[in-house]
Amino acid sequence: MKNYYVFLVACFLYTSCDKNPTTTDPSLIISIKFDSTQQRFDAFGDSSTIPIGHAAQHPQFNGLSLHNIELVPNELTPLMGGDVIFIGQETSVGGAIAVDFDQAIIRSNGEVFVEIPINELTPGTYQYVRTSVTYQNYSVNFNLNNVPAFPSGTTNLVDQQGTVASFVGFNTYINTLQVNQMDTSIQGNRVQGFWAFESDLTSPYSAYNSIYAGQSAGTTVVNPLFNTTPIPAGSCLVTGSFMQPFEIAGTETEDIRVELSYSTNKSFEWQDDNGNGKWDINVGGQTETVVDMGLRGLQAHKL
Repeated sequence: MKNYYVFLVACFLYTSCDKNPTTTDPSLIISIKFDSTQQRFDAFGDSSTIPIGHAAQHPQFNGLSLHNIELVPNELTPLMGGDVIFIGQETSVGGAIAVDFDQAIIRSNGEVFVEIPINELTPGTYQYVRTSVTYQNYSVNFNLNNVPAFPSGTTNLVDQQGTVASFVGFNTYINTLQVNQMDTSIQGNRVQGFWAFESDLTSPYSAYNSIYAGQSAGTTVVNPLFNTTPIPAGSCLVTGSFMQPFEIAGTETEDIRVELSYSTNKSFEWQDDNGNGKWDINVGGQTETVVDMGLRGLQAHKL
């Protein structure tokens, strides 16, 4: 018994004198930012303005999901030829291979999207980054016109707000979709351009809030490397440049932080039939058509 106590004391002294606590390997920490003041680009990375007859607004972003992130050395690097540092979960439950929305990472402004150990990265110098955007959730303003009023006639509800859940990836399997406060069952694959809209009407019309779904005609995908590395149709590989060449030595001893800043500058665009600059939804009539929901650029910053 005496020897047993001596053994315990020896173990205690050994562990108490350990001067080498466990260290954590450094990571590349990638965060998300939404910026309505960032430049607005077209699909080719050129400056873009709102066409005559259209209107647009800066949506208030609630969340974003990426399916992959690729560090790109230069403009001649083929798709997936750089260092693909993140790939999201996929599933074939809906038939064709699709992004598994149930397992998608969704982050809001300023949040960390993913952390990757630096020892898993390929050392090198990278000038660009490609990100496969799959899901966007944001709030927009609208007018709801010709609403039946009690006891007769109609009224217009101006400056209302609603939430858009927009799927812009190549294909996404959605089980149940919660847009804002409400949810809807999808249970199937949806290709790029599928959206759901939940109204948030003010009292006394709040009881009429509902979810509406549809398919957009197009999605702008900004790719300034279009001439050398075009992207497949139906994908949403938003490409951006590092503000300074981004270097990975592979011998780093501290974390590296990178911010992916997406332009939301008038990224929600519609056909402005009456020229009032407001998105008009008309009960029982022609609703102004949404023509674009795509992000308008990407800049990568080493913090």
